[in-house]
Amino acid sequence: MPAPAEFLKYIDNNTDAFIKRLADAVAIPSISGDASHRKDVFAMADWLNAQLKQVGVDTQLVDLGRHTMDGEDLPLPPAILGRLGDDKSKKTVLIYGHFDVQPANKSDGWDSEPFTLTINEKTGQLIGRGSSDDKGPILGWLNVLQYHHENNIPLPVNLRCCFEGMEESGSEGLDELVQRESLKGGYFDGVECVCISDNYWLNTRTPALTYGLRGLSYYKVTVSGPGRDLHSGVFGRTVHEPMTDLINILGTLVSPQGDILVKGVDDMVPPADDDEKAIYAGLNYSISDIEEAAGASIALSEDKVAVLMGRMRSPSLSIHGIEGAFSAPGAKTVIPAKVSGKFSIRLVPPQTPEAVDPLVIAHLEKAFAALGSKNKLSVENLHGGKPWVADHRHWNFEAAKKATKAVYGQDPDLTREGGSIPVTLTFAESLGVNVLLLPMGRGDDGAHSTNEKLDKSNFIEGTKLLGTYLYELAAVQK
Repeated sequence: MPAPAEFLKYIDNNTDAFIKRLADAVAIPSISGDASHRKDVFAMADWLNAQLKQVGVDTQLVDLGRHTMDGEDLPLPPAILGRLGDDKSKKTVLIYGHFDVQPANKSDGWDSEPFTLTINEKTGQLIGRGSSDDKGPILGWLNVLQYHHENNIPLPVNLRCCFEGMEESGSEGLDELVQRESLKGGYFDGVECVCISDNYWLNTRTPALTYGLRGLSYYKVTVSGPGRDLHSGVFGRTVHEPMTDLINILGTLVSPQGDILVKGVDDMVPPADDDEKAIYAGLNYSISDIEEAAGASIALSEDKVAVLMGRMRSPSLSIHGIEGAFSAPGAKTVIPAKVSGKFSIRLVPPQTPEAVDPLVIAHLEKAFAALGSKNKLSVENLHGGKPWVADHRHWNFEAAKKATKAVYGQDPDLTREGGSIPVTLTFAESLGVNVLLLPMGRGDDGAHSTNEKLDKSNFIEGTKLLGTYLYELAAVQK
């Protein structure tokens, strides 16, 4: 059952108003990982809650408690639960999104102020932090609901909403809420499928449906020794230096070709069979796509299937940065007293943080012991999440495939994503239902990077897609 022509026309006619609302959302710097912006995440929750109420959603703000971040005790932003419709003859779908964003400063290399939505009239890009991840997609749902509310037209399905403000910081407090509300009589009781729009097309050409996500284990390894920072001219070659030790042990984690050198981690994952490899071979993607997105010709291989499997169905280990090191301009000759390296492993089934953590800790301790250093080592797991894979032949996916074909005129790519959305698996396990990732943005949106953008066409056509999906969902046979 396609979406009504009046709905599609309404979305086109209200484009300017929808972009204005996106600008209002982007203007709230809801950075969950920065304590100084915690008030802004609360402000974003209040703004979104008011927007949902205006389009007829019965909402409640749920207190998720408190947590400690960077040594500071902070209140967690509330989750927003919403309900619209309770018709026993209709399917019930739960939609999820997050209203927090990654940090951003113009000094990071942005061409414009990151929290002022900038419209590039030539390219159609809507540039601003959160435009694609994940405020644009959330507002896509709002746009759909606005049409039905203003025209007094019931949705073709019953809708449940769950929006959070801590996704970029590990979704703290959300798992317990989802598990509690999934019980009989809970807010999510009766949900038959889940749709999440918090990811991207594989490229810039082909819409996609995503049936898998990698999990994550994020580590902080610290080496400390001297009681204070030292002068290298006085203490160089007289003491064990923490930075030297840290660089050495970080260098034992991963090869230049991307192979994980922590014993047993890669071995957990069974090899792909021919049928699975055929899925990757058939995707509308090339080595030039990944190199264009990376901004340089640096792909690990010319084998498209190998590169795509490296992104989607193989674990990866990336070193992200070093704390405590001298990084300012100039030539300071300090020996840091304590340095911390941060790295993560993206996990795939059947890996879990609980299974991988002991291997990583044992590897680091062995590598450090081999140095013969008098410094001290500590290892922390800052946060983690399990990987997820769904059945892409389920009726939930069939509805999304039909909706994609109706809006974009082509079949979607079926992808597994390299990123992590830990709550995806929580929904799947707690509710026992199929979970679908239905992306709005393109593969070049730069969600966690400078100049994050959402193409105007993706915002508008993506809104049509979300609405059409609800109509196809109502019609599809279970």
